[in-house]
Amino acid sequence: MKTTLVFLATLSFAGGADWQSAPAKDWISLFNGKNLDGWVVKLAGHEPGDNYGETFRVENGLIRVMYDKYPDGFGSRFGHLFWHRKLSHYVLSVEYRFFGEQIQGGPSYAKLNSGVMVHSQAPSTILKGQDWPISVEAQFLAGGRTTMNVCTPGTEIHMNGEMVKAHCTNSRSKTFPDNQWVKVEVEVLGGDRVRHWIGGERVLEYEKPMIGGGVANGYAPAIKQDGKVLTDGYIGLQAESQPVEFRNVRLLNLAGCLARESPAYREYFVQRDDSNCRQ
Repeated sequence: MKTTLVFLATLSFAGGADWQSAPAKDWISLFNGKNLDGWVVKLAGHEPGDNYGETFRVENGLIRVMYDKYPDGFGSRFGHLFWHRKLSHYVLSVEYRFFGEQIQGGPSYAKLNSGVMVHSQAPSTILKGQDWPISVEAQFLAGGRTTMNVCTPGTEIHMNGEMVKAHCTNSRSKTFPDNQWVKVEVEVLGGDRVRHWIGGERVLEYEKPMIGGGVANGYAPAIKQDGKVLTDGYIGLQAESQPVEFRNVRLLNLAGCLARESPAYREYFVQRDDSNCRQ
């Protein structure tokens, strides 16, 4: 996603999170290392499910974004690979690495640029000619730039009780080499708060994500309900002309049984879902 105006967030980043001590068995792997089962491709200019040029593919146990089968350049085929289930309260963990050269025709800002969308509209509602899904982006960058920034295509966020006017906001992360694997987490608490983490450090925090603003174009008017707080949505790995790899895509559900007497109870749950309780 293009950065139109960037400033540093002025928030407190002290402390950790209860979910960081969750046992490994509680994390759910969203990627089986073999194929894209459970995922839906949506490329601008194409219908949902049309994986033009095998943009998203699985090789050597990795999800790879590739452009070697694009004979005529990028063609503004901004794309996303969506997990098929809607999510609300969770932590998404993923590792990414940039590699190779940006495809011809890709915009300059998209070099060494990717990300993951959260609270996105459903891929089935994204029109063929729509450029960006209405969503919130945890932005991945290299090339001497901070990573785990936030961008807001068709959305708005708040910090310290005030709506953020910039489309993109920098995190306070360190920078990483272009071809290094980087492990990140996005902590999403419904419509209340989103936090970005790297290596156990909270590098960005914002509140009250909602539909609004610009940047996204070509959407169905009924979907763009400005002022509607986003309490749930879809996650989508991004493709915007730079080859990138993803691995260890995992999810920790933060909604669950809050009855302490149940074996399904977990200290890190923040949202009640008694359907998960068991004796």
